[in-house]
Amino acid sequence: EVLAELCDGLAAGGMPLWRVAVLVRTLHPEMMGRRFVWQPGQPVEVRNAPYMMDTQEYRDSPVTQVLASRAPLRRKLCDPACPMDSQLVRDLRDQGATDYVATPLIFTNGDIHLASWTTKAPGGFTDAQVSTLLAIAAPFARVAEVRALRRTAENFLNTYVGRHAGERILAGQIRRGHSESIEAVVWLSDMRGFTSLADRVAPEALIEQLNRYFDCQVPHIQEKGGEVLKFMGDGLLAIFALPEGTDGPKRACASALEAALAARAAVAAMPDIVGQGKRAGPRFGLALHLGRVLYGNIGSGARLDFTCIGPAVNLAARIEKLTGKLGRAVLLSAEFARASGAALVPVGQFELAGFQEPQTVYGLADEETKA
Repeated sequence: EVLAELCDGLAAGGMPLWRVAVLVRTLHPEMMGRRFVWQPGQPVEVRNAPYMMDTQEYRDSPVTQVLASRAPLRRKLCDPACPMDSQLVRDLRDQGATDYVATPLIFTNGDIHLASWTTKAPGGFTDAQVSTLLAIAAPFARVAEVRALRRTAENFLNTYVGRHAGERILAGQIRRGHSESIEAVVWLSDMRGFTSLADRVAPEALIEQLNRYFDCQVPHIQEKGGEVLKFMGDGLLAIFALPEGTDGPKRACASALEAALAARAAVAAMPDIVGQGKRAGPRFGLALHLGRVLYGNIGSGARLDFTCIGPAVNLAARIEKLTGKLGRAVLLSAEFARASGAALVPVGQFELAGFQEPQTVYGLADEETKA
């Protein structure tokens, strides 16, 4: 919205803009930043900019030169003597552009971002127009920084605490005691043989295997509407909050079960670490339970954790421990089985630490009990 209003206003005032691009870098584990492109009469295109630092095209680009020099760069493409020193410059000239100006957007913390201005006007930009573009950079950077800081905060919180928890934290739920009781499906999983694996392989190989293992679960959880709350070594805690409606429990259970089946298949297909040999039996254990949890800030003073606790989480943890004893990858509570309506098979009743009554546990029909 900011870029559209700025460029539309400049164009209405006589600035012969053909294309304006803005790159705002951000803290994100999978992308360098966000890229915004304006052209007359079109909606602003917004897309993620992947990490490209290792490519020759990026090293030669005007973006790299401006970020390194912290100074504006101009390529008057209609001038026969203009250096054609990057693929971007050559592409713009081939598209009929006559002038290109790149200006750094310097944030108050010293970070450098970039805006580029391109025209197809005969003879390119006038000197007065270039001066105007350079003068815009500082106030534009202030406005961009406000939005970018919010975006960085969102990325940071989404990465480390999850999207829903991040939204609550940004909304001001940052004090101990800011929590609520919600009903949800609790997902608690654990890697088989992690302790012995950690004793046998190099730390680098262990981390690589652990990341691959979590990659087998997290995308499926998120795709089905779940939220990953915590990684605990090789353990993973996630929840599927109930959607609105009387069929909310059934829908949440169905989503969690679909994610569980996809994760089980992905974990089973994981390559073995070189030299370790193939493991027999399930390679991870997962428990699913439907219950009420306390969801919010827990901790001490100014050091808090946004997570969920309660008997429902404790029961899921106890059931997960049974997966190894029973030789099953997935076990489900009686509450989950009742609400889901899925074709689950009773595995038995078990005395679980912390619970007075024996708990009936269910499994998947395609898994056989080995104990």
